Amino acid sequence: MKSSTSPKIGSDLSSDPKSHPLELLSPAKDLECGMAAINHGADAVYIGAPRFGARAAAGNSLQDIEKLIRHAHLFRARVYIALNTLFTDSELESAVKLAWQLYDIGSDALIIQDMGLLECDLPPIPLHASTQTNNRTAEKVRFLEDVGFQQVVLARELSLTQVRRIRQKTTLPLECFVHGALCVSYSGQCYISERVSGRSGNRGECAQFCRHRYTLRDGDGEVIVADKYLLSIKDLNLSKHLGDLVEAGISSFKIEGRLKESGYVKNVTAYYRQALDKILDEKPGLARSSSGRCHYSFTPDPSRSFNRGACNYFLTGKRPRIGSVDSPKSLGEKIGTVVSRSDTSFTLKTDTALHNGDGLCYFDDRDEMVGLLANRVEQNVVHHRAKRSPAVGTTIFRNLDVLFSKLLQQSDLCRSISLSLQIRDTVKGYQVRVVDEDGCISETVVDIEKAVAKRPGGLATRFEKQFRKSGGTVYDITNVDVQIDETVHVAAAAINGLRREALLSHTEVRMAGYCRQESALVPNGVNWISDRVTFLDNITNAKAQAFYRRHGVTEFDLSEESCREGKDGALMRTRYCIRAQLGRCKKSGEAEGELAEPFTLTDNTGVYILDFNCEACEMVVRKSK
Repeated sequence: MKSSTSPKIGSDLSSDPKSHPLELLSPAKDLECGMAAINHGADAVYIGAPRFGARAAAGNSLQDIEKLIRHAHLFRARVYIALNTLFTDSELESAVKLAWQLYDIGSDALIIQDMGLLECDLPPIPLHASTQTNNRTAEKVRFLEDVGFQQVVLARELSLTQVRRIRQKTTLPLECFVHGALCVSYSGQCYISERVSGRSGNRGECAQFCRHRYTLRDGDGEVIVADKYLLSIKDLNLSKHLGDLVEAGISSFKIEGRLKESGYVKNVTAYYRQALDKILDEKPGLARSSSGRCHYSFTPDPSRSFNRGACNYFLTGKRPRIGSVDSPKSLGEKIGTVVSRSDTSFTLKTDTALHNGDGLCYFDDRDEMVGLLANRVEQNVVHHRAKRSPAVGTTIFRNLDVLFSKLLQQSDLCRSISLSLQIRDTVKGYQVRVVDEDGCISETVVDIEKAVAKRPGGLATRFEKQFRKSGGTVYDITNVDVQIDETVHVAAAAINGLRREALLSHTEVRMAGYCRQESALVPNGVNWISDRVTFLDNITNAKAQAFYRRHGVTEFDLSEESCREGKDGALMRTRYCIRAQLGRCKKSGEAEGELAEPFTLTDNTGVYILDFNCEACEMVVRKSK
C-alpha cells in the first residue's frame, strides 16, 4: 500500500474582513484541563508556563504545552501562555529564554504584566496585556495598543458604558472575564498578601486574604459584624449579558479558573459554548474563531460546578450586594427546603432528583456552613450520618452531584470537524479527496490490489459504509461520494486502511496549514499617560524603568514606604463596599443613623482601616499603624 498526499490549503478562518470573530477563552490548570477545554468547545485556552505565571501552583512543562498546542491547532483553536508575573532583574534573562521556547513550540500569544519584557529581545509572538496591568481606562488601553500589544484583558469592575468608551478609543481585540472567581481588589493593585505574609499576588503567590474571616468595628470599637467573610464576594456569571458585551465591543470571553479541575472546565466551557453559538447563529456579521461543532452527552449547568453564588459585578452600572460573607466555599445549586426531620434523616420539598452520595450543605442557626453526605436517598428523604439534621425551614444546597460528576468524567471528545469525501479509481488503486468545513483540501492516493469480482456490484456501497466511520478521530463524515469500478473486489481491510490513511493525511495537511499570527515589537516613544510613575505601577526591574523612561516618564517614586505613608498607600482598592453590602451606603441614602469612623477589620493577622471614597464609589483597605 503506497500513498501520497497533496496539501491544498483553503482560506483561513479570519480571512473575511467583514467578519467579527468571537473567542471563547477557557482556563487550563494542566494538559488534561486544556484538552478538556478544546474538546468541549473553547476557541482558545490559557495555561501557565513552567515558571512566571500568576498562579504559581499551575505551572506546566513545555512538553505538555506542546501536546496541547498540537491538539488545539487541529481545531484552529489557540493556546495563550500566562507569563504574567513581575520579574526581578535576575529573572528577566530566564523569562526571555522561556518566551523563545514557548514560541518555538507553537504558542499563539504570551499574556504578560511586566513592561520590562518589552525592552527585551522577544520572539515575534503576540503579547496580551494581563488584567494584572490594571486596564480600567480608555487611555491605558490605547497606550497598550500603541506600544505593541495585540489584545487586552479588561478589568473585571468595568460597566458596559466603560467598555463602550474603551472600544471607541482602540482597535485592539478586547478580552473580558465572564465567569468565575472575582478578586475583590482591582487586579494588580492588591498588596495585602505581599505586605502582611510576604506572598505577592503579583508574583503568583496570593494568600487570599479576601477569603479570611473578619470582625468589623466602628470608630468607637463597637462590633458591627462579627466573624464573617467580609471581603469575600460571589463568583461572576455574565452568561445573560453576552449579547450586551458583543454589542459593547468585546470579542474574547474569558472563563476564570486556572486552579479548577477538568470537570469544571468541561461544564462551564460547554455552557458558554452553547450561549455564544446561539448569538453567532442569530446575529449576522459575527464569525466563529475556531472549527468544529460540539454535541454534549450532558446538559451544561454552571450551578452544578464550584460556585459561591452568582453576580454580574458592576456590569450594569448598579451597585448590587455581591458579598459572599457567610462562606467562601462552594454552595452549588439550591435544591429545596427541609419540611421535616429526625436525628438521622430529613425530608426535602424539592423538584430535584437526589442520589446516594450527593454532597449537601446548609447554613445553621449561627450562619455557619455545614456539610453532609447523603448516605441514602429515598424519594425526598435524605438519610445521613452527620451529627445532626438541619432544622425545618432550612434551605439546602447541593455542591456535589455524583451522577452529574460521572457524566462529566465520561465526557471526552464532543467536538468534531465536518468532512466531505470523494473517492475515485486510479490505475493502481484509489484516490480520496477530502474537503473539510474550513475549505482545507487533501488528496491521498493509495495503491490497492484489485481482483476480479465473482459477483460484481455493491463495492461502492461498501466503500461508502466504511468511509462513513470516522474511527475515533476528530472528524464527522457528512458526505461520501463514491464513483468507482464495481466489477472488481477489494478486501475490507484494504478499504479500512485507505480510510485511515486519508484521515491521517488530512490531519497533517490541516496542521501544516495552520497560520499562526506573528507580531514583532517595534519600539517607539509614544508618551505614557503621565510623566510620573509610582509603586502602584508595579515596576520591579531596570528594564521596566527603561521602558517608562523611553515613553516620557521623568519622575519615578517607586518606594513602597512613600506609598504606604501617602494617600496611595492602600493594601487594597476596590469597588466592592462593605457599607453598601450592609445596607449603609451614604451615597444612596440607605444608612440610618451615623456610626463613628473609621471602620476597622480585624482578623488573626492584624487590624485594617477602611476608607470610603463615596464620590468614586471605592473602598480602600489600609494597615493600621
